[in-house]
Amino acid sequence: MPIDEHPTVYSTDPDFQLCPRCKRSPCRCPKPVSLPPGGQTAAIQRETKGRGGKTVTVIRNLQLNSDDLKALATQLKQACGTGGTVKDGTIEIQGDHREKIASKLRALGYKTKFTGG
Repeated sequence: MPIDEHPTVYSTDPDFQLCPRCKRSPCRCPKPVSLPPGGQTAAIQRETKGRGGKTVTVIRNLQLNSDDLKALATQLKQACGTGGTVKDGTIEIQGDHREKIASKLRALGYKTKFTGG
């Protein structure tokens, strides 16, 4: 009988979730390693779609672990004087602060690129 690499798992626990990358619980994925700022280019984009007309500045393409990503988001929120969050490996800052974010990221050593419209 063949061994199934991803067996079906049933649980009555409402908080039970399999890791989306390795499909296991607990997750056995290797921990992501943060790259140095000089080797990364941050894509900065302004979005309004699906947000009830509210404008959000989104920073993508940063290869940072979750702790470093949260710390960077905190610095950017303080620089802009507004709120924000970290979702799915991206940083979302409330409002249109593309220029402020780009100057702060350049000061930290990141390369920046404006994407979208």
